[in-house]
Amino acid sequence: MPFVRIDLHHGKSQEELSILSRSIHQAMVETIDVPEDDYFQVITTHASGELLYDKKYMNIFRTEQQIFIQITMKEGRTTRKKKALYARIAELLEEKAGVRPQDVMIILMENMQENWSFGNGIAQLAAEERELK
Repeated sequence: MPFVRIDLHHGKSQEELSILSRSIHQAMVETIDVPEDDYFQVITTHASGELLYDKKYMNIFRTEQQIFIQITMKEGRTTRKKKALYARIAELLEEKAGVRPQDVMIILMENMQENWSFGNGIAQLAAEERELK
């Protein structure tokens, strides 16, 4: 049930954005057991000067092709799976979209199942709480 936000500089075509999106989703399916149909993403493109970042932080040399990927998901995946996810996203973006791995920043945000409503104003995954009397 991940929700993905992708932020990048303006200028990519609809086809290029689709490739980025699908590559990220493929990596999640392959590495953190996300079902194929669990696909919820928002892509936001930014004008020059709207993405701010240090181009040399941690000795990683970034270009104007920098992409920020924020993934909000249910807690519980192992560090091993998270590392596999980071590597696979970078690998697929380089292979399918020509994005340098140095230009891919990924931020995972974990929360609990009851923090999700997939529609109808219902927390579909929340465990029922016993009423206190």
